[in-house]
Amino acid sequence: MRKIYLFVLAGLCAGFTGMAQTDSTVKKSDTIRIGNLIIVKTGDGKYQTPDSSVSISRRRRDHRNISTNWAILDLGFSNFNDQTNYADAVLSGVVAPGVGKEQFKLRTGKSINVNIWIVTQRVNLISHVVNLKYGIGLELNNYRFETPLRYDKTLDIFSVDLLRHYKKDKLAADYLTVPLMLNFNFTPNNENNKSFGLSAGVSAGYLYSSRQKTITSEDGKQKIHDDFYLRPFKISYVAELQLGPVKLYGSMATRSMFEKGLDQTPYNLGLRFSNW
Repeated sequence: MRKIYLFVLAGLCAGFTGMAQTDSTVKKSDTIRIGNLIIVKTGDGKYQTPDSSVSISRRRRDHRNISTNWAILDLGFSNFNDQTNYADAVLSGVVAPGVGKEQFKLRTGKSINVNIWIVTQRVNLISHVVNLKYGIGLELNNYRFETPLRYDKTLDIFSVDLLRHYKKDKLAADYLTVPLMLNFNFTPNNENNKSFGLSAGVSAGYLYSSRQKTITSEDGKQKIHDDFYLRPFKISYVAELQLGPVKLYGSMATRSMFEKGLDQTPYNLGLRFSNW
């Protein structure tokens, strides 16, 4: 009987030993997530063996059908395409005799455009590649003149002022603007700073403020608030281009910004600071 017990005990030990050897060959895996990266290590968990491996993959981005971007900033330059017939402009009483295209020439490097888009939204249309973008913001345009061009509010006329020494002479036109664009994001699964895409569409702007600011040695700083014959509404073609972290924007009005006398079509170019 003792031999039978010893035989059974030896069999049980052998079985447990076999199970232990089998368990030691079971592969284990550890997963680590760092940002969009997934790192998976497989093996026995103790020793580096030929069966051990490490794989690195990128998690697929979760896209929202509607995404919102707050406080986008544009910094660029304002200018206009001047096709004015100044003989007719003089006859219409908008400019004084002797005022022409040369007197309306701008200081390009100091004619600044600043846009502050309060909120912008992007709506998915087709697989997050084709999207609709729209928003609302403030479009601020500053036109700095090379010649001392002054608006006479009493006579409602632009004339050259040779009696004062000008340090600054600019016309400012500010709009409340609503853009509507079709957006093409060719790399929807990339990070924003590695994306490539473009947008194109139109914007509608309402002129809520216009003024001429001058600084002269004789009178110091002065501001004249008037409509300056500017149109109260402006329709523009707008576009943007994203090349990785660099975003460019541009806009051009569909017609002159002046209602009377002057044929000057404004346009803007610059850099956009945005999350997407």
